[in-house]
Amino acid sequence: MTGLWFDGQAHFGATLTASCEEGWLPVFDDAFRWLDSYFGGYVPGFTPQLCLPGTPFRQAVWQALLDIPYGETVSYGTLARQLGASPRAVGGAVGHNPISLIIPCHRVLGAGGRLTGYAAGLDRKARLLQLERTGSL
Repeated sequence: MTGLWFDGQAHFGATLTASCEEGWLPVFDDAFRWLDSYFGGYVPGFTPQLCLPGTPFRQAVWQALLDIPYGETVSYGTLARQLGASPRAVGGAVGHNPISLIIPCHRVLGAGGRLTGYAAGLDRKARLLQLERTGSL
């Protein structure tokens, strides 16, 4: 899987190429099972096969996002220290995450736990965090 976006999300379709074609791949079945589990209020327990086109730095940031446990959050500053980068650089990579939800960029907060910087909108970010805390939207 190279991309999964909310409708209207910033950078929507950024990983799609001119040569892409419509069709069905087995990874889509895995993605649907993951999404059904997640939106059902459960920890999916697996990650569909991902193909992350991006710079080595962005790939390192996206891998760090995958390491954030379900229901937990970290700050941009914490990720920046972990990766030896600036919070602004980490924020840029997080904002260009091509596989929303599965790569949980919604679990990254600003200083003091402030909701900030979600390409799909802060209202969605708040609802996703609520889902992970309570099991329901």
